[in-house]
Amino acid sequence: MHSKNVQVRNLEYYILIIEKITGGDDDMHDMNGLILELSALCGIVPEYWDIFGKKHATTIETRKEVLKAMGLNIDSAEAIIREIHKYKSRPWRDFVDPVHVVSVNDQPLSIPVYIPIKEDEESGLVISWYLKNENKTFLNEKKHMVISGSDLRIHETRLLDGERYIKAFLTDTEPRDIGYYTFDAECKHPEKIFPGRSNKLRMRSRIIVTPDCCYIPPELEDRKVWGLSTSLYAVHSNRNWGAGDFTDLQEILRWVACWKGSFVGINPLHAIPNSVPFGVSPYAPISRLYKNFMYLDIENIPEVAESGDLQKFISSKKYGNQIDELREKEFVDYEKVAAIKEKVLRKAFDIFFESHYAKQTRRGKDFQGFVSEEGLALESFALFMVLREYMNRTRGVFSWQEWPEAYHSVDGKAVRKFRKTHAREVLFHQYVQWLIDTQMKALYLEAQGLQMDIGLYYDLAVGSVGGGSDAWSYKEVMAHEANVGAPPDDFSPDGQEWGFPPLIPEKLRESGYELFIRTIQKNMKYGGAIRIDHALGLFRIFWIPDTVTPKDGAYVEQPYEDLLRIIALESVRNKTMVIAEDLGTMGDNVRETLKRYRMLSYRLFYFERNYPDPSFLSPDGYPKLALCAVTTHDLPTLYGYWKGRDIEVRRNLGKYHDDVWNLLKHDRERDKGLIIAALRSHGIISEDYPADQGGITEMSSALCSSIYQYLARTPCKLLLVSLDDIIGTLDQQNLPGTVDEHPNWVRKTPLALEEIVQDQRFVDLAEGLKDRSL
Repeated sequence: MHSKNVQVRNLEYYILIIEKITGGDDDMHDMNGLILELSALCGIVPEYWDIFGKKHATTIETRKEVLKAMGLNIDSAEAIIREIHKYKSRPWRDFVDPVHVVSVNDQPLSIPVYIPIKEDEESGLVISWYLKNENKTFLNEKKHMVISGSDLRIHETRLLDGERYIKAFLTDTEPRDIGYYTFDAECKHPEKIFPGRSNKLRMRSRIIVTPDCCYIPPELEDRKVWGLSTSLYAVHSNRNWGAGDFTDLQEILRWVACWKGSFVGINPLHAIPNSVPFGVSPYAPISRLYKNFMYLDIENIPEVAESGDLQKFISSKKYGNQIDELREKEFVDYEKVAAIKEKVLRKAFDIFFESHYAKQTRRGKDFQGFVSEEGLALESFALFMVLREYMNRTRGVFSWQEWPEAYHSVDGKAVRKFRKTHAREVLFHQYVQWLIDTQMKALYLEAQGLQMDIGLYYDLAVGSVGGGSDAWSYKEVMAHEANVGAPPDDFSPDGQEWGFPPLIPEKLRESGYELFIRTIQKNMKYGGAIRIDHALGLFRIFWIPDTVTPKDGAYVEQPYEDLLRIIALESVRNKTMVIAEDLGTMGDNVRETLKRYRMLSYRLFYFERNYPDPSFLSPDGYPKLALCAVTTHDLPTLYGYWKGRDIEVRRNLGKYHDDVWNLLKHDRERDKGLIIAALRSHGIISEDYPADQGGITEMSSALCSSIYQYLARTPCKLLLVSLDDIIGTLDQQNLPGTVDEHPNWVRKTPLALEEIVQDQRFVDLAEGLKDRSL
């Protein structure tokens, strides 16, 4: 049965356009028309509104540069036409879509296939197909399902360059659980009618069956809870080696749980170079799949704890002095902390290799099980780390783009040869990630044992740097001649480049969303909640080709429904809540879609106003399905906000002229008065609360607690309290728009952890929030 019969434009049609372009005065106009058509097919957004309310139209030149960064050939009209034709011919030319993402409630599965066949040859067609789950298990009782051409319901026919194609649906026999499946099909015909003069046509696709929304713990459906946020690297303690580690995090979990807190939020733990100034941001990782070994508690590693030689080495005067020096430094010294930990880790690995790996002990087998489970992703990361160290040592370079070209491909002959000669080094980096996984699992079990509703609340960065492991291992899906960034805003009048190559939507789909899936899986593991930084990037992301400035970048649409469904699938499987960082000019449609998937909105006290009036939003104006907080790592702490510290620092760095500085100071004083007024209007502070003649008071622990009590009155499901606010920290962790001119990502807590857990200010604040934990 034929429901549609469509003849699409073929190459002969476009030849007429080429002849017109090359033979008239309107050449450029027609070329631009082709660029507009191709850029629309590739999801390049034609215009956007910035934070100042100004509309920006995407220029033809920017469109061209984005298309070239996507790897498309636009050198001539004929080349552009072929790209358009190729795009419109998908998936007909590919016989099946590379991936299908469907709702668990939209079953039975119905999978479209595209077959080149003449009408009088359909009756001889036989299609056999089957589904396999993630364990490679056949899911049909008879393994294969078979349908003949005479029984095939043809949904649509299409002529491509004179060749007839049919579109038909293969329908499953029973509902499937959520998860990942492999669809394999084979078309057979008595005659050799298929491409390559074959009588067989094989197809493969990834099928992803998802829930319709993310996970929220049943016990939190009608409850509000609170938690604490901190930058783990910044935690100063009397026992760590100069940077916060997993044992410090364990102590914080116990402390927060003791006061009925439900979770602890931390910075991204992604692998970073641990080098200054460009390699210390947790939001600029070399990989989002694997973690920074700097967070390991070295003394809690069995090979270290059980080795007399290593204990003697660590407790030696020379080594002890180095650790004491790092511990007492004002700022985190990433390079030295990483170096001293790596030195011990290599000694520990030598012990492990000889005592466990080579002898196939139970511990050795546990490690091998981890390596096997991680598969090629861990193999590629470890191999990259070894190559990176080798290239830096022998050539003085870090980025893989600076390596000899023979090493640019993870599957290349030179790389395979290098892998064989450096097998033990590769094993070392796999061992390190195993140790991290082991200590993180212990934290997860600790949170469960403490009966915390959520436990650990992780943070996922927007992307990974272009010279890193992810970009090397998955380079086919990335646009290496462009960067992700942001258009001009209050913080960055010239816009921002973040140093991450964007993912090419079509290439990502062709891969079955492999990198995206792995990234979500790895970052939800052992977590009760996750914050997705820059959630707008799931819908559209700002591309800045290397040849243009951030002001001239363009948004590119993303397959957001597929991406959100994958997040929902992993959320349910891992029992992980999802918080979507939806700050800025998101658009109502974006927030409504996130809400439909039950992803919590991210609401900051500083920004929740009764716009255009600058007064602060009443607690009952906040949404229920949200996390509320006062600030983030990119914004001033409460004490810094009150003193105008962020404004003063920017002025001293030459970021603000006097007129801008005066305006910002005026607005800040106004906002402080509006905060006091909001607290008074809700009876949180008294009408006669101490204030100067302008109605402003100094920031204090009491006023800090009052602001958090204001947020506690919101219906928001989660309230996040900043450790920096509790202990009165003045400076924020990161000042956007700066790199080495400001000490970003290195500030330690002014108090040691041992002092913090005894601090009465936390007790007072926790007492004020206890109703949220009932």
